[in-house]
Formats: sequence, structure tokens, C-alpha cells
Amino acid sequence: MTTPLARKIKALIRTNGPISVTDYFALCLADPAYGYYRTRDPFGEAGDFITAPEVSQLFGEMLGVFLVHAWQRHGAPGTVRIAEIGPGRGTMMADMLRVVSRIAPELYERATIHLIETSPKLRTVQRETLGTHAARVTWHDSFEELPEGFVLLAANELFDAIPIRQFIKTASGFRERMVGLDAEDELTFAAGVAGIDPALLPEHHRTAENGTIFEIAPAREAVMATIGERIARCGGTALVIDYGHFVTGFGDTLQAVLKHDFDPPLAHPGEADLTSHVDFERLAGAAVGAGLHVHGMLHQGDFLVGLGIGERASALGRNRDEATQQSILADVDRLAGSGAGKMGDLFKVLAVGSAPLALFPFRQPD
Repeated sequence: MTTPLARKIKALIRTNGPISVTDYFALCLADPAYGYYRTRDPFGEAGDFITAPEVSQLFGEMLGVFLVHAWQRHGAPGTVRIAEIGPGRGTMMADMLRVVSRIAPELYERATIHLIETSPKLRTVQRETLGTHAARVTWHDSFEELPEGFVLLAANELFDAIPIRQFIKTASGFRERMVGLDAEDELTFAAGVAGIDPALLPEHHRTAENGTIFEIAPAREAVMATIGERIARCGGTALVIDYGHFVTGFGDTLQAVLKHDFDPPLAHPGEADLTSHVDFERLAGAAVGAGLHVHGMLHQGDFLVGLGIGERASALGRNRDEATQQSILADVDRLAGSGAGKMGDLFKVLAVGSAPLALFPFRQPD
């Protein structure tokens, strides 16, 4: 079945020639008429994927604990912006604020709350989810609109949805990967003519076999640099959670998800969510380049366990029936468990800030 966006992309290719993976990625998610995020609510059981905050309230609660700790280690400044970029349904912010208000009422009273969200539909959902907190919230179209002041920022599954560039090893070196049309007039991957500065490639790139894919995401690094420059200027800490890898390497991580299952990336443009794994090494490098310090990087499981998700789960299950207790334990395993496909291993957590602080549960900087 050809989607409306597939027809539009094919017409574009017939007129102008193949398009880059970056442009294809951007069209799939953000085309004004048929883009995935412009036409649907992708979150939750009825959508195409479930994010960690939708799995359990424990996820947002642990992030709230971390933000309170960061605020205290920064010296408990009086003017605070608690912000989230790409807040989905608002579930994570609601869970974070509930914990902040309980364990650090002074921070809750002093802080202004900010959500960076461009979708009017999602803003309405967020307002409902946030309930009594909503009166404290200001919505913004971009991070640049955030008012000056110390900031505690959280971003969960933000960077994976920012387009990447892909390069493929050919007989004549690495060439940009493009999307074109095959003999049957179907979308297909092809090698273009544009090359890449070898300095951007991993050290062992010369021995890579033909067909090897290298991904780089200048747009992601630009977003991190914008966040970094702001935090370096005004003070604060940012917490980034996403699936990805700690070290830059080779591999094709472009993937589509449709109705909670993987889908070929070129099969249903506009109707499947398109993402790729985040390169945390380069993201951390962009933050450092903007003047920030890296508090640390951890697997999501280690981060959540270190903050006490197990103890909090026990408290949540106390005096509840066995089915409820088992459900809570299953949620913890899904969020923090290790092993193939589990979020605890697949997802990574990066914390960066304006001061070289030792923030628990990250290891003290050397």
C-alpha cells in the first residue's frame, strides 16, 4: 500500500533526483500535510510506541529525585526553570513535579515550569495530564524562548527523532546514502556523490567493508550546543535519556516502528515513526564544546537502580494486592532490567551541567 507521503516523495524524486536520508527522515516526521507527528498522537497503547514515563510513574519520580539532588548540589539557587523538551503527553513532567513538591517544596514554590512543545493537540493533552500543576506551566515553541535563569532540563526520547545523515562505504570511499526509485518505481536506498571529511569517521574506517554504514547527526549536535550554551551562561543541569550507544561506531540504526512493531524504513513513510540510535559520545562532545561539564553517562537501568527505583517500587506496592505488586515489579524490570531488548540496557542517560559537580548516581569525575 502506497501512503500519501510516499506518492509525494516519489514525485519529488522524479522531479529533482534522489533525496538524502536526512531529508527523507525530516519529511516522514514533519511534512506539513502528511508527517507522522503532524497527523497523530503516537504515544501509548493506541499509538506506535510506549515511552518510559507511560510504563510507570516510577520513571518520572526517579528523574524528579535527580533534579532535586542537582539543584541542591548547585547550591539551591532561588530562580529556577524546570523545563522539558518534547514532553509527549506531559506524564513525565507531572510525575517529576509530584516528587519535587513532596521532597523539595521550596524548589517547587520557587520554580517556573516550562514545556517546549510545538503541537497544539499535545499541549491540550499535557494541560489535562498536569492537572493542578498546569497553572504553573508556560509553553514555548522553541528552547530559545525559555526565560533567562538557572535551568533544570529533562529530555526523554528527544534526540532519536532528530534526523541523521548516513554514509555508505563504496569502492570510492564513503558516500552519502540517498533515497531514490528502483526499476519498479519503489523507494530504494542508493549511494550519492557527496563524501564526508575522513576526520569525522572512526579511526578504523579504512578497513571497513563496502556497504558499511556510518551515521552522523549534525542537527542533534546543534540542538545540544544550543542547550549547552544556555546552561553554560545561566547555570544548571540537563538530563538526556534516549536509546543509543556510548561510543561512536559503524552501523545502520535507522528504524521505523508501526503499531508497536518494526517496519522497513521505506515501507510506510508518514505512517510509521522513524528514529535512529543516538551517539552519546558525540552528544557529550557537543555539550563540552558549548562549555558544559559531563556529570556522567550510565545505562538507564543503572541510573534508575542507583536512584532507588527498587525501594520506591516496594513502597508503592505496600499493602496492595499481589496482582498489583507483580505489575509494579514487571514495570521496574521493563524500565531497569538488563538483557536483550530491555530498556535498562538499550537506553542511556547523559547528564551535563554548568559546574563540574559529582551528581549521584554518576561516578565522581576524575
